[in-house]
Amino acid sequence: MNIQRFNAPTAREALAKARHAFGEGTLILSNRPTATGVEVVATAEDTLAALDTSESFATRSKDQPMLRRAALASAPESSTAVEDDATQLAMSTLSFQDYVRERMLRRRHESLSGQTAAVAGQDAAPEPTPQAVARPSPRQVETIELQPPVKAVLAPKRAPVLAPAPAPALSQGIVSELHAMKALIEDRFNTLTWLGQARQSPIQSNLMLKLIRAGYSPTLSRTILERMPEEMGATESVRWVMDILERNLKTDAAARPIHEEGGTYALVGATGVGKTTTAAKLAGLCARTHGPASVGLITLDTYRVGAHEQLRAFGRMLGVVAHLAHDRAALQDLLNLLGNKKMVLIDTTGLAPNDPRKRGMLDVLDLPGVNRLLVLNAGGHGDSLDEVVSSFKSTGVQQAVLSKTDEAAKLGPALDAIIRHQLVLRGVTMGQKVPEDWEAADSAKLVRQSMRSPAKSAFDPKPADLDFFFTPASAAQAGRLDA
Repeated sequence: MNIQRFNAPTAREALAKARHAFGEGTLILSNRPTATGVEVVATAEDTLAALDTSESFATRSKDQPMLRRAALASAPESSTAVEDDATQLAMSTLSFQDYVRERMLRRRHESLSGQTAAVAGQDAAPEPTPQAVARPSPRQVETIELQPPVKAVLAPKRAPVLAPAPAPALSQGIVSELHAMKALIEDRFNTLTWLGQARQSPIQSNLMLKLIRAGYSPTLSRTILERMPEEMGATESVRWVMDILERNLKTDAAARPIHEEGGTYALVGATGVGKTTTAAKLAGLCARTHGPASVGLITLDTYRVGAHEQLRAFGRMLGVVAHLAHDRAALQDLLNLLGNKKMVLIDTTGLAPNDPRKRGMLDVLDLPGVNRLLVLNAGGHGDSLDEVVSSFKSTGVQQAVLSKTDEAAKLGPALDAIIRHQLVLRGVTMGQKVPEDWEAADSAKLVRQSMRSPAKSAFDPKPADLDFFFTPASAAQAGRLDA
């Protein structure tokens, strides 16, 4: 069978080469793109007639003279059937592929039937006459259910026919990306709708600007304002927003103060947030209430120069001895020694959230009865506070102390982090006086202080900049809000 491949930069040039080789009777078997252009597989119409002639000759050589005459008589009829098939199907690329595939399946079936008859023995039924195995009529060819078109594969008579490859399924990654894109589009439309409604309400627009200028995050601000009733006036809306902030700022106002409650507390946090001074203030409050013998001081800070001496100096002022623990075993021994104390305070090394030593220090503190007290700098940046809280957060209820409130230009970022991470605020410190510069956590006072109009700042947004601040809020970012 004379089949040739033609390669060209374009399909038009490849078809021109095929017609130049085979003339007007060119049959295109397949075409596919390649790295250099297009590849076309073609043959001539005479090749099909030659295939029919060779098959008839092989069949006639095995028959008796009478069958040979019958085969010769039916040869024109067979040729006519092929020509009728070609005329009816117009011999297009896809129809020719279907025809060749059907013909190869029929030949394979005839071959398998002949092998079965030979194995059965000489008593098998006689071979069918050429008329019995004649090609189906054009009407019969039309009723055959065709599979999806594939490339014509020319193989030996007994070679298996390649089945069409199934369509590849979409990978899980592509499906996930499509779902993420859909969610992003929906969130963007929701944000635009919400911002459009907010612009139509001067009260809501002013509250948005006030919360952002106070240092609260766009996520928390939008979560609050989306729940605000529409019928409220200016004064009522401000009071409503402040009530929501006070309700979600958790403190120990309903319980006894931490220095009266007692227990073992390890003060953790970043470098320079005031852990040692906070420990001295708590020790002074407990000593003032229950006496100096009720307090125990331990330090794990062996990195900072003079850390142990600083805690010892505070201890001498209060009449309390400060102990140094180098490792977990020494800490366990000291805790057993001070087990009868009302309050035991453990001062730790200040470490950055990404410091590799942090994991080892937290493992040392993983002892029964040791509570972690996270010290947060009230003047810290919102992103820095978020990273610190996420890094030092432990299982269960996380307790915190807000330090250096006198140095903070805005309390909004610190209160925002405490609200979103559901921390329990146990106290507030300011200044260096021990133990006077300590206050109980009062949510109403802190919220009022945070919402006071600060001085003009280069970082304050303008009303036109609010679109750049607000992004779609999610439950994971906003946390659970008690509205």
